[in-house]
Amino acid sequence: MKEFMFYIRNEKDAKKSLSEEQHLAFIKQCEVYIGKLKSENKLIAAQPIVREGVILKKNGESWTEKDIATDKETQVGYYHILAKDLNEAIQIAKANPEFYYVPSATIEVRPIKTNEVETGFVYPVQIKKG
Repeated sequence: MKEFMFYIRNEKDAKKSLSEEQHLAFIKQCEVYIGKLKSENKLIAAQPIVREGVILKKNGESWTEKDIATDKETQVGYYHILAKDLNEAIQIAKANPEFYYVPSATIEVRPIKTNEVETGFVYPVQIKKG
């Protein structure tokens, strides 16, 4: 199995357009989706990301700090999964409830590099059991 990251993005604060009932239904569907991935031993981690924070940039010897703009597309969560290949990871991502509740949702599916070929260094990972 290979590791993949799903980076979930929405335009603006897209979920604010959902009614309380729709939002609750969305959360419950996410729980079902996560439960299915866990039962198939395909989930390493999944969490929403708060729409606050800063973007850091180093310019020579100085730093700039910019608030995350929530008036345009922003990352709102991630899933760290296991799949046999990119095609399977894409199929898993397509089943994410985000697409059914938030029309502006996008999911970036990317393989994770787990080790360095040149040095043999293996990146540490902590897999939660349960």
